[in-house]
Amino acid sequence: MIRFENVTKRYDDITAIDGVSVDIADGDFVFLVGPSGAGKSTFIKLISKELSPDEGKIFVDGRDITRLSRRRIPELRRQMGMVFQDFRLLPGKTVYENVAFAMEVVHSTRRTIKRTVPQVLSIMGIADKADQLPQTLSQGEQQRVAIARAVINNPKLLIADEPTGNLDPDTAWEIMKLLSQINRRGTTVVMVTHAKDIVDRMGRRVIAIDGGHIVRDSQEGEYGYDV
Repeated sequence: MIRFENVTKRYDDITAIDGVSVDIADGDFVFLVGPSGAGKSTFIKLISKELSPDEGKIFVDGRDITRLSRRRIPELRRQMGMVFQDFRLLPGKTVYENVAFAMEVVHSTRRTIKRTVPQVLSIMGIADKADQLPQTLSQGEQQRVAIARAVINNPKLLIADEPTGNLDPDTAWEIMKLLSQINRRGTTVVMVTHAKDIVDRMGRRVIAIDGGHIVRDSQEGEYGYDV
């Protein structure tokens, strides 16, 4: 699903990613860990083409995106779902409208939207919140809406950037069970996190980045840093 070949990304005189080569297989679930400033955010921004590498090549779903033209980037991102720590929901739209909006931007028909959105909200356990505004929901419920929006178009890849960072431990674990369920359905998941307890409990692949280098890549790994 994702391949980095000797990828380097610099910000002026700072090298954020330094000669990184790694493969993430289709259907994999990967935790991306490491200290603040290690290069994790740069790594996922390179995958979504928010940034371009200074050296090396990046492939997503077999496609070289290294020199992808600007007009083709939306097509690439339609293969991806994104989930963030701060949810990024539209405050003036209801839960239903927030999720439906992701289908509208890819020109799904109204009939398809009316059929699909309730199904996904039900899977996320928030079908009864469809008519509420995001600010009336708990943080855990807001994150469920964000995940529903991210997966509504059946992306091949889900990138989650600290999705449990603002949640209490019990709610965070509920979100992780949802992400595992999405992964079991075939979606590749790459999750940036500092949540040691979650990483250790899940026992999934762990890629550790430090100083722009991959310093550890282990199946069924552990967090491996003091927190």
